[in-house]
Amino acid sequence: MEGLPSPVEMRGVIPSCFSRIFACIANDPDRQFLVSASYIEIYNEEVRDLIGDDPKAKLDLKESPDKGVFVQGLTQNVVTNVDDIDALQKKGNKCRSIGFTKMNADSSRSHSIFIIRIEGRETDPGTGRERIRAGKLNLVDLAGSERQSKTAAEGARLKEATKINLSLSALGNVISALTSSTKNKHIPYR
Repeated sequence: MEGLPSPVEMRGVIPSCFSRIFACIANDPDRQFLVSASYIEIYNEEVRDLIGDDPKAKLDLKESPDKGVFVQGLTQNVVTNVDDIDALQKKGNKCRSIGFTKMNADSSRSHSIFIIRIEGRETDPGTGRERIRAGKLNLVDLAGSERQSKTAAEGARLKEATKINLSLSALGNVISALTSSTKNKHIPYR
């Protein structure tokens, strides 16, 4: 997802998105933009704020009619350029849960989501009314599925691998249900 810093062709999806967002903003001088970013990880089925004051603290998922599902207490940092957003990603990456396994010395032990919120404001020249449009981009990095026999995981690493595999299986079930031709089939989101 991250790729290499250079050459540009080797940059990953996440940094390429950052560059593209700010290039589009620079090419649209008629609107005012507010861009903010958040970064979470899901580790052993707990949500953590990677760029907050306490990256190991468990946060709760909530639901409301106006916001939908959201993470209560999640840090949102305003960013004004690619360097700001790159710095947030680097800060969050330092807090991610990683560990040694037989297959990988720096194995990611969690899923992560880098969230970019963009709000654009413009005045309609015909009516003089202000219009606001908002969007959110979730850049998801899933931890890889692991076989215990190949990783030789024990103790905490085995628990992590079990949670990773369980969540990937649940995601697979949701995708399968969503793509099924059966009408009115239950979607197992939880």
